[in-house]
Amino acid sequence: MTKAPHSVPYTTNNAGIPVESDEHSLTVGSNGPILLQDHYLIEKMAQFNRERVPERVVHAKGSGAYGTFEVTNDVSQFTKADLFQPGKRTEMLARFSTVAGELGSPDTWRDPRGFALKFYTEHGNYDLVGNNTPIFFVRDPQKFQDFIRSQKRRPDNGLRDNNMQWDFWTLSPESAHMVTWLMGDRGIPKTYRHMNGYSSHTYMWINGGGEKFWVKYHIKTDQGIDFLPQAEADHLAGADADLHRRDLFQAIERGDHPSWTMHVQVMPFEDAPDYRFNPFDLTKVWPHGDYPLIEVGRMTLNENPEDYFIHIEQAAFEPSNMVPGIGPSPDKMLLGRLFSYPDTHRYRIGPNYAQLPPNRPRSAVNSYAKDGPMRYEAARTGAVYAPNSYGGPAAAVEQFGDIAGWQTAGEMVREAYRLHREDDDFGQPGTMVRQVLDDAARDRLVSNVSGHLKNGVSRPVQDRALQYWRNIDKEIGDRIALNVNGG
Repeated sequence: MTKAPHSVPYTTNNAGIPVESDEHSLTVGSNGPILLQDHYLIEKMAQFNRERVPERVVHAKGSGAYGTFEVTNDVSQFTKADLFQPGKRTEMLARFSTVAGELGSPDTWRDPRGFALKFYTEHGNYDLVGNNTPIFFVRDPQKFQDFIRSQKRRPDNGLRDNNMQWDFWTLSPESAHMVTWLMGDRGIPKTYRHMNGYSSHTYMWINGGGEKFWVKYHIKTDQGIDFLPQAEADHLAGADADLHRRDLFQAIERGDHPSWTMHVQVMPFEDAPDYRFNPFDLTKVWPHGDYPLIEVGRMTLNENPEDYFIHIEQAAFEPSNMVPGIGPSPDKMLLGRLFSYPDTHRYRIGPNYAQLPPNRPRSAVNSYAKDGPMRYEAARTGAVYAPNSYGGPAAAVEQFGDIAGWQTAGEMVREAYRLHREDDDFGQPGTMVRQVLDDAARDRLVSNVSGHLKNGVSRPVQDRALQYWRNIDKEIGDRIALNVNGG
């Protein structure tokens, strides 16, 4: 049969069957009871009741786009990873987000920003899941859940609470470096296009000869760093809560494709045990004078998602996705995230989340995984177990070598975690305040912290916070105290 001419596509149900009406339910007579046989009405109501997946506990509000990553410098002496070889061009997906806010929260709250990248390489997906800061609040995953709860809403009244935040921060001195970043200018980026991204964690790179290196990623915006002052951000939170999501989408739509240049810091494998502080400590940066930036390539975002829910809300980034030539470090927070990220995806969007469009590798998948809810890709392995005698896939140790690589270096790892001479919590944030910030930025820092402390923070916690800032820098702490105490 030939399809009758039709000016617009006809509506179908989810099985592709044409429906009779988009507006009227099937009833007995014109105003009679609705009939149970109106299967299309039932499908619409049931689908509507189920169209939300649980939002992310952290990084719930975000935006993203597809693009490409192109290598611009030869770093093959450090890694054999396919996507970082000279001249290589790799398709990718990026997602930017706030950390503490819910799905409908304003984009311009003072908060760290997530900076998650998925590279569709020839050897599977490589996920680089970082933030717009090179450090974090805590260094041990035992404290992560507690930290996040302190930044969320109170259980008794459902309100956000500065007192909870400062209570946790002042009882966790390792947070001082990150809090200094958060309370400074970069705590509220002007747009997602005007912020840097960082791996924050240390990773391992392995070259073709089996040599190992420690690396940190820096993805620097080509648009230039810019920020929103607190007063403007507060106004915009009410005037346009989706400012950053709108800005990214519209910039790409008009052809103003944002780009970032990726650099790495490279530390020789053997430097770690005797470095002046623990190089795997997530609350520390490596000074560029010790390990300068080396350019790797440029990422450009040039394609908005066809459907936001499918491609951004269902995007699943996980630091455990590491391709040959890249491995983890002994960073405790990283090792905790290797479990927690894929686990939360299985809970939030199901055990077969890797088959969804944004998460599906562009390379062949030869996995013995099978079954489970919503699975639609067959295993195609010839058998559902290994080892087998039916020609199924086999592990690639001989082809790719040691993928992780530091587990056997037990003594080196133990040495890296011994006490180093610069392992204190306040040294680096103090250096940042005195040597990185200019006078105007220091003034804004004092104003931001003072305003935060005067908004619902109890006196005992205020007193701890003032000592916290004096530990960072005596002069800055005294200025904050003067503001808070009404001077």
